[in-house]
Amino acid sequence: PWAEKLTGYSAKEAVGRYCGEILQGGMCHVDCPLKTVIERQDPTVHIETTIQNKKGETIPVRMSTAALLDEEDSLIGGLEAFEDISELKALEREKANLMSMFAHDMKSPLIAIQGFALRLLAHTTDMAEERREKYLEIIKREAGKLDHLINDFLEFSRLQTGKLSLNLGATSLDKELLELFEAYHPRASQSGIELKLENSEELPLIEADAARLRRVLTNLLDNAFKFTVGEGTVTILTEQTDHDVIIKIIDEGRGIDAEDLHAVFEPFHRGRYAEETGGIGLGLAVVKAIVEAHGGRVLLESELGKGSVFTVILPKTATEDRQEKTKL
Repeated sequence: PWAEKLTGYSAKEAVGRYCGEILQGGMCHVDCPLKTVIERQDPTVHIETTIQNKKGETIPVRMSTAALLDEEDSLIGGLEAFEDISELKALEREKANLMSMFAHDMKSPLIAIQGFALRLLAHTTDMAEERREKYLEIIKREAGKLDHLINDFLEFSRLQTGKLSLNLGATSLDKELLELFEAYHPRASQSGIELKLENSEELPLIEADAARLRRVLTNLLDNAFKFTVGEGTVTILTEQTDHDVIIKIIDEGRGIDAEDLHAVFEPFHRGRYAEETGGIGLGLAVVKAIVEAHGGRVLLESELGKGSVFTVILPKTATEDRQEKTKL
């Protein structure tokens, strides 16, 4: 059944025909693996090649071949086993693309840091104090971009290798949000954005990894600032139910195209404004993974031209399942 699904041919269509006629392998007209193994009687393993299915689509496969011998070591035929490695090849391409994007996005802030640092070094005695402060501020900003990029990359690497472990403890979301509000307020003022913190009632302490939740909130705030063009408002709103605490990051920015909504939390997804805003498309994937590791959910509502609302829902108490995963 698996071979029928992969090749598109039924057993009835395939049995009795030459394998090359059905598989149309990439090595059929070069060095047929089955003929080679029958002639030499030496098995070959893990050859990477391709086949074509009935629709004419090319599928990458990993193939092993061996001669079939009877009890007296007389040759009676050959065996060819192969597996679909399309997903593996897609991951390899994804990894290559990631490294390319990561290197590209690192290059821009590094060039800026190097350029302004050289200017400072070249004019250590004759540069006006105002200009010096301006250059240092640019270096600080670009270093911040670099730090954020590297942290996203490292966090995603931990998620991919299963090494993300939560350091749970009593966490005050009110405290975390107030500190973030104060940290982002100067940036908002410089950008002409009004930043609001609206929490009508005190939130209870929850069991969480405070550092990683801060990562979630900074990623969402950075995202809101990035897509709010000109004057606008970014609001941090908190609510609670009997079982959950809810944090909403609301912006009045560009919004997200309906076609992109289903993919925004996918790794490497960069959307229609990727060239303008930069980034390698890991920020929201990291957000989703951390929130879900806490037993929570992250939701998105958005309309193009009207802004977005990211909603983080976290349980007030840890579940037994989450506690067990955290120990692991």
